Amino acid sequence: MRAPIAQLAFAIAALSVAAGASAQQPGIPALPIRGDPLAGGVDEFSGAAAEPHPVRTPRVPRHPFMAPNGRSNLHNDAYMTDVYPGLDGPLGRDTRTGSALFARECGSVTFDRKDRIETVCVGLDRPVLALLDPRTFETLARLELPPRNLGGDPFTDFSGGGYFYLDHRDRAVVPTTSRHVLVVGQTPQPGFAIERDHDLTDVVPERDAIISVLPDWEGRIWFATRAGRVGWIAPHSGAAVSRALGEPIGNSFAVDRRGVFMVTDAALYRFEASDGQVRTIWREPYENIGARKPGQTQAGSGTTPTLMGRRYVSITDNSDPMQVVVYKRRRRVEGERRVCREPVFEPGASATDQSLIGTRRSIVVENNFGYSGITAASSGGTTAPGLTRVAIDFDGRGCHTVWESEETAPSVVPKLAAGSGLVFTYTKPRMPSGDDTWFLTAIDYRTGRTVYRRLAGTGLGYNNNFAPVTIGPDDTAYVGVLAGLTRFEDR
Repeated sequence: MRAPIAQLAFAIAALSVAAGASAQQPGIPALPIRGDPLAGGVDEFSGAAAEPHPVRTPRVPRHPFMAPNGRSNLHNDAYMTDVYPGLDGPLGRDTRTGSALFARECGSVTFDRKDRIETVCVGLDRPVLALLDPRTFETLARLELPPRNLGGDPFTDFSGGGYFYLDHRDRAVVPTTSRHVLVVGQTPQPGFAIERDHDLTDVVPERDAIISVLPDWEGRIWFATRAGRVGWIAPHSGAAVSRALGEPIGNSFAVDRRGVFMVTDAALYRFEASDGQVRTIWREPYENIGARKPGQTQAGSGTTPTLMGRRYVSITDNSDPMQVVVYKRRRRVEGERRVCREPVFEPGASATDQSLIGTRRSIVVENNFGYSGITAASSGGTTAPGLTRVAIDFDGRGCHTVWESEETAPSVVPKLAAGSGLVFTYTKPRMPSGDDTWFLTAIDYRTGRTVYRRLAGTGLGYNNNFAPVTIGPDDTAYVGVLAGLTRFEDR
């Protein structure tokens, strides 16, 4: 096994040198990401090709101010389900891979009307909004966003563009590090043009940062900040209001036709806009040991709330062991709002910083315990294993574990392709050789059985570092990685 410092130094130096030749500029072909040249022989594929077994999932309404479901944001739709109802994803049929070296992590991947990738690629210097060819990864247009404020860990700071959305007019709505929200349209060349610039410096304090933005069904642009400030921007005037909760926020949020659902380090909230203000409809505290576990970016839930069908909203808490917690999401309920709590993973080794996959009654949760940073998954290291499917009981009074998988996924947002019945994750098993090998891994949604693994690559550049699996309209899967972007498609 190579020394951690030596391996990281080699990998970072290689990425930096190669980045000079692949600067994510229009007209410059994208170079592939080089793997670790010292890695030993690794099987590119294990398992067998999948036979599709479709899964019925509830219909999520199309948001009137967002791109179609599956194309609009990191978690697929306004409900944050992480489900693709009509797609299969790669089935493992002679699956081939590709990659692009940008020396920036292209995490949030969306698709415009022409099926082109629109993404924010985050580097150590600044985020860049980019329009990419989905097959060649050629950069068709780019827009530099304000530089990053590197006061903390740059690998766990999602403010400044990590959470953006594509609206119903193919415009990127992006929060920036300068406490502005930009609405960026496409031009015919192709190119980008800033159509609106919402200045929130009067309602977001200087030392705070905007984590995420999403529209409600009336067109207001809601925002959440790292220090726990919640607010919205009026669609026509651009006037903004905000309210300080005094509870940090580390992830995005969900919206349905009437409510906005956010989780802080202390509680799950339902908000609405009322009389020009942010109004709390209900607040539900959850169990919290008060510590930031390795594998979390904050001392709280770690999840974006997931809306399930018409009735439920689910998160994880921060107890030990961690629990999946389901609530009734209506404005008013009789009796207790909480439906159930189900412990997942082992005591002393359970944490997540990912959104839950949510269908009508089932939830898939991933264990990220041990991912304390990029070095935790380097030099042969990896994290605690586990993905678990939890289901709400048919009587709606409790929940239970359906299956447990021992796959090890350090920090990816997994997705369900309901057309095939496959859960896609991005795994890093511990290798006898000590090599750092990363795989796109397909799991049977019904049974939890691993169907196949396809090698993405080796070395630091292939670490996804909190980026999701994204499935494109042609069933190609994409995973943003520290060095850029990867692709998986059946031949």
